[in-house]
Amino acid sequence: MTDDEKTARIRELNDELRTKGRALNGRVVVMGGLTNDDREKHHRVFEAVAKFDAWTTGDDPYGEHDFGKVEVEGEAFIWKIDYYAIGDEAHGSEHPEDANVTIRVLTLMYAEDY
Repeated sequence: MTDDEKTARIRELNDELRTKGRALNGRVVVMGGLTNDDREKHHRVFEAVAKFDAWTTGDDPYGEHDFGKVEVEGEAFIWKIDYYAIGDEAHGSEHPEDANVTIRVLTLMYAEDY
């Protein structure tokens, strides 16, 4: 697989988790102050992330669709997708293009918590 093909596959897997909220070995988590808000707010933030399509080279320099910023009800949120090795979740996955060996974690948080 070429580097361009790997990037395209990573982007496809990230978009699946980001837009559907589920993917093979994918998880969505909230952190920081957002954990204190109700599930309805979590859902509204996730919906904004799922609809996000304002990719810039500043936020998406590698074309993986793994980071973005959204606004919900006048509040700023960021989201990030990280890749971990299955069985060794303390370390990054060496093959984020392979959903069978990678855990994808989509983290939602207030921008101020970053």
